[in-house]
Amino acid sequence: MPQQVAVITGAGAGIGRATARTLARAGCDVALVGRNRDRLGDAAAELRELNVRTHIVCVDVADAAAMDQAAEDIEEKLGPITLWVNCAGASVTGQVAALEADEIRRATDVTYLGTVNGTRAALTRMRRRGHGTIVNLDRLASLRPPPLQAVENGARAAVRAFSESIRPEILHDGDRIHIALVHLPAINTPRFSWTRNHTGKRLKPTGPVYEPEIAAEAICRAAFSQQRDIWVGLSGVRNWMLATFLPGLSDSWLAGKGYARQMEKTPVEGNEPDDLYETVPGAYAAHGRFDMVTRKAMPLLLTTRHAQLATLMGFVGVLLLTLRRRRG
Repeated sequence: MPQQVAVITGAGAGIGRATARTLARAGCDVALVGRNRDRLGDAAAELRELNVRTHIVCVDVADAAAMDQAAEDIEEKLGPITLWVNCAGASVTGQVAALEADEIRRATDVTYLGTVNGTRAALTRMRRRGHGTIVNLDRLASLRPPPLQAVENGARAAVRAFSESIRPEILHDGDRIHIALVHLPAINTPRFSWTRNHTGKRLKPTGPVYEPEIAAEAICRAAFSQQRDIWVGLSGVRNWMLATFLPGLSDSWLAGKGYARQMEKTPVEGNEPDDLYETVPGAYAAHGRFDMVTRKAMPLLLTTRHAQLATLMGFVGVLLLTLRRRRG
């Protein structure tokens, strides 16, 4: 079997960095793509201890031409790309009316168009050989997309629709290129410290919070087991069913509780740096500041088959309840 060459965007910190370590332990040579050269260098140094080849590319994923050139450079240095994981993202938190149009555009460019640019760069090269795997990231379905996060919710919905749309294109052309979506809950990464924040309070994750290594394991499982979709944990399926069958209740709950659950009581002090336009300096790695509240054990990883079964069970439950009410 030829050596696997994996490309990871957003590889300097957070989920991308944890994924780079996991793939290197699996024996992959790894290309690390991101904006902060120092953090990419630290990540590469970790991986070289695992006796794999590495290559650093310092680039903004929102730049389509630069991403295409990066892919060419990676194939020249490491060989044919077999796996591409789009982990890069940026966001801005706050009520939409308080956001600047340029902030919304920039966050969308990085999260959505960054994924599109990475996918296109990978597809162009994988189609030369007729095979390969691309993994994109989505957010787990919640009661409803939470308030204050409309920009990221919109970008992730676009990533999901984009990924689903290109699957039949690949089938039409007869290529053996696999597109996987990994649906993630809250993950303990540094993003809560460097997201552009208009709330006035420090941000925190909501719901069950997991370590980035768990996200990395789900990404690797999606890639190597050729899974179409993987959901991390049960909360996404439960919340999806509530949002589907009781939408009014979920909207009311989020209106009353959704704000406070995303913010700490500690106010933001002054103009804290964020990574929306420029990378934030510092020795950030995979983990954020919430190690004390994260769940360490591996949760259930649900595949498309599990989701279909849950949907069927939910439909049957609603049907039985409707029939019982009519008889009553």
